[in-house]
Amino acid sequence: MDPMQKMWISFLGIGLMAVAALVITIARTKTKGILKIILSIVAFIMLILGFIYGFFSIL
Repeated sequence: MDPMQKMWISFLGIGLMAVAALVITIARTKTKGILKIILSIVAFIMLILGFIYGFFSIL
């Protein structure tokens, strides 16, 4: 993998982690019930994907 692809993959990972932080903040402060649970699960999945993309950008 060339360095430019690694750069874009790392940007994707950083972006996913940032969006996950925003989603979990909104979920915990503005929502209740099942919507809070769904948003929390979506944020957790985005956080895991961001971690995986960040790890692949290191390799």
